[in-house]
Amino acid sequence: MEFLSREQIINELQQSFQPYMEKFDLDGIGIFEEEGKDNRYYLGYTAEKDGKTYHVHVPYIKNNFGALAPVKSEWTVESDDPQEEDRRGYNDVDSIFRTL
Repeated sequence: MEFLSREQIINELQQSFQPYMEKFDLDGIGIFEEEGKDNRYYLGYTAEKDGKTYHVHVPYIKNNFGALAPVKSEWTVESDDPQEEDRRGYNDVDSIFRTL
């Protein structure tokens, strides 16, 4: 399991902002970041399209030094709409953004 710094992961995610904005006609994109329970950490994107906001992320585990390693490479998408359930099991971000 390879651990990377939070900053390394965020820098990598930020490099795809402009390509994703253009390819999927997003209204906005930023970093999604949330600390969970039991050394869990979630990093990914917050994307806006057609007046809706979506949080797209992967679960990480955080070690004692604050470095992160992905728990699995399965992406989850959450909507700000409380009526919508979280959708899990995506293998890549492209497949999520195509459905927005």
